[in-house]
Amino acid sequence: MLKLYIGNKNYSSWSMRPWVLLRQAGIAFEEVRVRFDSFDAGSEFKRAIGPVSPTGKVPALVDGGLVVWDTLAIAEYVAETHPDRHLWPQDTAARARARSVCAEMHSGFTALRSHCPMNIEANLADTGALIWRDKAGVRADVQRLVDMWSALLQEHGGPLLFGKAFTVADAYFAPVCMRLHTYGLPVPPHIAAYVQRVRELPGVKAWIDEALAEKDFLDFEEPYRLRRTEG
Repeated sequence: MLKLYIGNKNYSSWSMRPWVLLRQAGIAFEEVRVRFDSFDAGSEFKRAIGPVSPTGKVPALVDGGLVVWDTLAIAEYVAETHPDRHLWPQDTAARARARSVCAEMHSGFTALRSHCPMNIEANLADTGALIWRDKAGVRADVQRLVDMWSALLQEHGGPLLFGKAFTVADAYFAPVCMRLHTYGLPVPPHIAAYVQRVRELPGVKAWIDEALAEKDFLDFEEPYRLRRTEG
């Protein structure tokens, strides 16, 4: 059975992508959660993941003696080994487009990722309003998302980015949907509706529910709060 090493579900956007991909696609795997304590060389996290992944980071997918340690590489490997799940669009042009937007997410949107780290449990709408006012890079990143998603939804008819079928692209942008929700960043109604549809996917909802159940406040992951909000 596949084994997927992940970090805290509340915070680890990179871990969320392959986990949601596998879960939503109905592919069996064993989850190994490696709690973040710090990312210093001597941390418990590094000692636990170091023997598994050559990068010392999560996620890492283990299949027998093979380790795949990059989210895009994991997605490609899973798609190749489970062709019946059709995790990429079947049309050649659409498949190329899906790979393009995933690669753009993989290497881009740095302002949004930097200023709005994923935090599923928190409600940071007030913080998000300040970020939106002060950070032009975040506004530019969100506008790029709006333009990208609008074009894909219109071209493929929704409800997901490449039509009715869930693909790697939807898994890849699931953490972005979490950020838009947590920080209350302003998007048009049709984009907000897509965000909500992603949040309601069974695989995504399962991740959200388990993130909420963690109740693990890590101050180095929380630049905007001194403590977790109870209730």
